[in-house]
Amino acid sequence: MNKVTLAAAAALVALSGCGFAARGPQVGPDGQPLPVAYRISARDDAEIPTRLLTQVNLLRAQSGMAALTLSPQLAAAAAAHSRDMSAQNRAWHFGSDGSSPLDRARRQGFAGSLLGENISETYENEIATLSGWMQTRDTRDVLMDPAAREIGFGWFQEQTNKIWWTALVGG
Repeated sequence: MNKVTLAAAAALVALSGCGFAARGPQVGPDGQPLPVAYRISARDDAEIPTRLLTQVNLLRAQSGMAALTLSPQLAAAAAAHSRDMSAQNRAWHFGSDGSSPLDRARRQGFAGSLLGENISETYENEIATLSGWMQTRDTRDVLMDPAAREIGFGWFQEQTNKIWWTALVGG
């Protein structure tokens, strides 16, 4: 038995030098790692709003701002817009029916003031998407608005794994 174990170990050592070792991430023509498509599971689907809210509130707390709460009305409007952007195959703030973010929030029964909408088209998870929003002044300002009190997140994932993300922030 020891000879078999030693032979197997020797074979593994020999093969490790032959290109069978784990490779780093593949890179694109720009030298950056190619994204790995993220697939939203049923468990993720239930946990995404809380994970995003926690991260946004941590960022706001670091700047001395009040925490946000989840709004079911803003979440419903965000989810509808994410699906609609997929149907239109473009990330933009107008619905296929010409609706604005405020129109969509009102349709879902949101009565507060709408402060802004962030959108994204990506293959990345929600935390990478949030990171991208935080790196751009306009989208960061929506999340970090001192008047903000509520937030809703929505997403739609296509069969290709592309994800359309929407965040609506209300005061």
